[in-house]
Amino acid sequence: MLRSFNRMRLAVGAMILSLTCGATWVLAESADAPDRPGKLSASEQDMQWWREAKFGMFIHWGPVSLKGTEIGWSRGQEVPEEEYDALYKRFNPTRFDADDWVKVARDAGMKYLVITSKHHDGFCLWPSKYTDYHIGNTPFKRDVLRELADACKRHDVRFSTYHSICDWYHPDYPLGSPGGRSEKPNPNMPRYHEYLKNQLREIIENYGPIAIMWFDGEWEDPWTREHGNALYAYLKELQPDLIINNRVSKGRRSMAGTTTRPDLNAGDYDTPEQQIGNFQRGRPWETCMTICKQWAWKPDDPMKSLKECIHTLVQVVGGDGNLLLNVGPMPDGRIEPRQVERLREIGQWLDKYGQSIYGTRGGPYKTTAHLASTHRDNVVYVHVLDWQGETIVLPNLPKKVVESTLLTGGAVSVWQRNDTLEIAVPPQYRQEINTIVKLVLDGPAGDIEPIAIETPQDDE
Repeated sequence: MLRSFNRMRLAVGAMILSLTCGATWVLAESADAPDRPGKLSASEQDMQWWREAKFGMFIHWGPVSLKGTEIGWSRGQEVPEEEYDALYKRFNPTRFDADDWVKVARDAGMKYLVITSKHHDGFCLWPSKYTDYHIGNTPFKRDVLRELADACKRHDVRFSTYHSICDWYHPDYPLGSPGGRSEKPNPNMPRYHEYLKNQLREIIENYGPIAIMWFDGEWEDPWTREHGNALYAYLKELQPDLIINNRVSKGRRSMAGTTTRPDLNAGDYDTPEQQIGNFQRGRPWETCMTICKQWAWKPDDPMKSLKECIHTLVQVVGGDGNLLLNVGPMPDGRIEPRQVERLREIGQWLDKYGQSIYGTRGGPYKTTAHLASTHRDNVVYVHVLDWQGETIVLPNLPKKVVESTLLTGGAVSVWQRNDTLEIAVPPQYRQEINTIVKLVLDGPAGDIEPIAIETPQDDE
């Protein structure tokens, strides 16, 4: 009976995908609410674990690591197409260990993992039956998605995939390298739609349940809003609790990642890229950012300091977002040791202060370059990232502070005056990376409307 039910689900999903956008994408009643997603968006219950998780690992990896150039984008540019497309024939990352990767993520305090199942270059990290351009035809041969999915289950990290909509390798997709600027002689977009659908179904059925499907490459003209919204609906038929980012459709606003007309464009959350998103509590969002400069591995790529990583995490979570921090494993299959060490340091910080990150929401103070805040129930955590004077002077909260402590250790003094809330920490207790003040209020902090900070300490 289960097989019959699954066949029926797939048939319904395929039928849905073939229909027009108006028949499949149920719109919100008002087009004037930028924070209101369409009715097919993930439910609050489905999104709850993700909102509480706050921190995930992004992984960009493939045969291109042999060259140390950027995945997808260097095809036909730094690396000639023929050479790039043949790299898989000598890709043999014998030191790959899925448990090691997932343990690195777990020890860094990351709660989910997103791996490039297929990037713009078309290479697949699983032995797909719909193409020969996959990991099974490398000297390595092993199924990377299978091993990672199993390792994630063992170590309580949620398994997710990144999948490119554009495919500069596949002959049916109209555009090619470099960077989608060439045209293929005999494209067949309807046939490519089927290829894309078949591969995504293959991933869900063979490696699921998938926590998140993280799409990219939607900006090119061959992909339309109708295509994206229909694909979203199809995937929700296959796995109703699947979380899907906004790049499945056409509503993303450049690298800022916010969704224009979420009432018309499918997607459960926004995706700022290589930048910290603006304070936004009405619609979920996630900053994706590299730990070095390049997404794929590059020798001697400059790496972010621990301070930069912690500040990014705190400012993202303070803005009510998640952080997806990227690593690019080496051609031998290992995550670069210096990156592992940096992630370990982040995990050590979170072991001490994770209560101010996990399960919190952003605010009540809007984030600045020097300060962020998070809250849970009746507790507010004020993260002082940079001391601009002897005291921190903030607009007063509309609730009474009944208790104050310094989470990072030491003494703190807090005064609530008519219009201000003042915080003083002796210099010896101020932390170089982040001084965290814990305030207990006489009521829920979530009831407080976000408060902008307009003081000399905000030089933005």
